[in-house]
Amino acid sequence: MEKRVLIAVLLSIAVMYGYTMIFPQQKTIPQKEEVSKSDIKVTSPNVSITTPEIVAATLALPVSTLAVKDITVENDVFIVVIAAQNGAIKKLSLKKYKDLAGSKGTPIVLIKDDNQSPLTMVSSYPGFSPESDFFFSSNIEQANISGSETKSIDLSAKTSNGLLLKKTYTFTGNSYSIALASSVTNISSPPLTGQIQLTLRNPSVKPKDDDGRFEVFGPVTLSDSGITFDTIADLGKTEKIYDKGVKWSGFGDKYFLNAVVSGGSDPSALSLKDSKGVLLQRFSSPKLTLNQGQACSTTQNLFFGPKDLDILKAQGVQLDGAIDLGWFSAIAKPLLHSLKLFYGYLHNYGLAIIVITVILKILFFPLTHKSYKSMKEMQKLQPKMQELKDKFKDDRDGLNRSVMELYKAHKVNPLGGCLPMIVQIPVFFGLYKALMFSIELRHAPFYFWLQDLSAKDPYYVTPIIMGATMFIQQKMTPTNMDPIQAKMMLALPVVFTFMFLNFPSGLVLYWLVNNILTIAQQAYINKTLKET
Repeated sequence: MEKRVLIAVLLSIAVMYGYTMIFPQQKTIPQKEEVSKSDIKVTSPNVSITTPEIVAATLALPVSTLAVKDITVENDVFIVVIAAQNGAIKKLSLKKYKDLAGSKGTPIVLIKDDNQSPLTMVSSYPGFSPESDFFFSSNIEQANISGSETKSIDLSAKTSNGLLLKKTYTFTGNSYSIALASSVTNISSPPLTGQIQLTLRNPSVKPKDDDGRFEVFGPVTLSDSGITFDTIADLGKTEKIYDKGVKWSGFGDKYFLNAVVSGGSDPSALSLKDSKGVLLQRFSSPKLTLNQGQACSTTQNLFFGPKDLDILKAQGVQLDGAIDLGWFSAIAKPLLHSLKLFYGYLHNYGLAIIVITVILKILFFPLTHKSYKSMKEMQKLQPKMQELKDKFKDDRDGLNRSVMELYKAHKVNPLGGCLPMIVQIPVFFGLYKALMFSIELRHAPFYFWLQDLSAKDPYYVTPIIMGATMFIQQKMTPTNMDPIQAKMMLALPVVFTFMFLNFPSGLVLYWLVNNILTIAQQAYINKTLKET
């Protein structure tokens, strides 16, 4: 859908002014393997080793007496179930977001508890233990927290070769973030060498019931190379390795994100691979050797929640970069903040869109006025331009010189009509991105039949009116096009109408209001130009 808008807008600009826009491709990150030395030197600040004296109390933990059961934790924003198997997150549902608007909606489930969905946040210990599955025990089966209250859930397990494994989840009552600490203690005699790995697993096949939420679907990573949006198709062909400055990696759709944020300033290596319909994002600690009584640990922060700009930014480490606002993000983000600001006063996102559209029209009025004035002056010169074409039909150089002299004599800038419009293009795309990917518009009502600004107009009223206003606007716009080009331009309202039929009604509302304001603006400018 986004590509269709881009193509249509660039088509109209190309017909009018002959300009096109070209965007570069993303850079790839070379594969590299990072392995620490086996002399117990720590190569990453988020991996620590403790001595036998420090872990003495840990070794006395009566793991065998604790119950092996799933744990349910509820706070203000989600309900999560931690599985005994691998201490993984088995299910997570958001309390403030529903799959459908209205009373029929049920809470959004980011991690499903069924046979088709893999466990998420699975811990493994390659090298340390020959076992692949572990069943963790805890003395807590349920916890409820709220506000600024925090609660830690400890899970422990012992392996057959003499390892004590521990995972600690720490929850805050009003936060989508979960702190996770994982540790391995060697309680056997021989030294053991291995790693601590944490794997974020998500289905890599889009659900069939695509209501617009899964237009964006895939992994995103922040490393020293910047923010990278990998494609599932590429990861199905080859594994991708990030080994420099991985700050976080997550998997998201249009509105929600599951992510792992590294706990150290120089975090572990990350591998991404699509395996049989499951995307594996594996965080690995450096290889470490533990003598008897020694322990190593890693820390991460987990995020399961909405792609709300303010919520993501509050997490730190540029997690708001998971919202792909494209090349015009520097414009889109302020517009999105403005949208939320006006909503705070108006309590209606539709009205907030209208206010932003009016403000943008006022800001660009001087440029638009200059553009229309220039086009009107060019239109007046058309008879003289035709005379020059007839006079110099076999002399192109002479025609060009004569045309430039005509422009100079009448003080007309041939670029005066298009340059002011080109300046506004980044703002248009910035606002387009802000409205297209704003979770704030999801299930947000306007008035009358428009009860979800992120969904299409159910009766197609606004797209049809938008097409009609676009046609009126074109008829009122001065032009120096030849008849063929003029006919092509008159076809654009029809193209845009059909294209906008399935667009989010919030975006259609913006374009409709913009067209109405432009018609009023053109009527005013045409009147002032006639008077002068």
